Amino acid sequence: MKLLVVDDDREIVDLLTIYLKNDDFDIIKAYDGAQALAKLNEYPDIAMMILDIMMPKKNGIEVLKEIRETNTTLPILMLSAKSTDMDKIQGLTTGADDYVTKPFNPLEVVARVKSLMRRSHISPESDSPEQIEVGPLIINKSSHEVTTLTGKQIQLTALEFGILYLLASHTNRVYSTDEIFEIVWQQESIVSAKTVMVHVSHLRDKIAEATDGDKVIETVWGVGYKIEDK
Repeated sequence: MKLLVVDDDREIVDLLTIYLKNDDFDIIKAYDGAQALAKLNEYPDIAMMILDIMMPKKNGIEVLKEIRETNTTLPILMLSAKSTDMDKIQGLTTGADDYVTKPFNPLEVVARVKSLMRRSHISPESDSPEQIEVGPLIINKSSHEVTTLTGKQIQLTALEFGILYLLASHTNRVYSTDEIFEIVWQQESIVSAKTVMVHVSHLRDKIAEATDGDKVIETVWGVGYKIEDK
């Protein structure tokens, strides 16, 4: 499985390559944003990307925006020396799936990569419905497609789809941010509230844009999120 590692610090790229190769990943390397986009075109079978933010030519946020214009499903893990909440939120809002701050333990990055790969192939419960119609949306489990009742397709990342499917397949039930994180991210919840909030906000914006303002997902203040069975 090919994994693209992008960082202008060659020592970091080499270090991650050593650890990831131990888990049988085939590593493609790039050292700036322009190279990263070129490698994605050169290797269309790249399954995931580790992307640094502060880079020459094109920074990670610019690269991320360009990728998300045409590819919403490629799992992308951001790396950055910036650790403030606003920096993380910018990365997640732009379309990153996860975020690790430097300095980091390489084993943590490997664990995040494995988790992201599992998430990108989210398999809802076997007894959950193949197709759900909720509000103005039609949600297809096997194809991960979401369309409106008028036929407009909504492009979602794997995590956004996972959140929507979870709530839509259990209407009226309120899920806390911790529960959503543990089910959709398939990780133990550690400081997950902001991460979930950013993804839910992004998901709502996409739904509202396609449905003339219907955000579908409701906030239950102090508890979590739900979708009403109306």
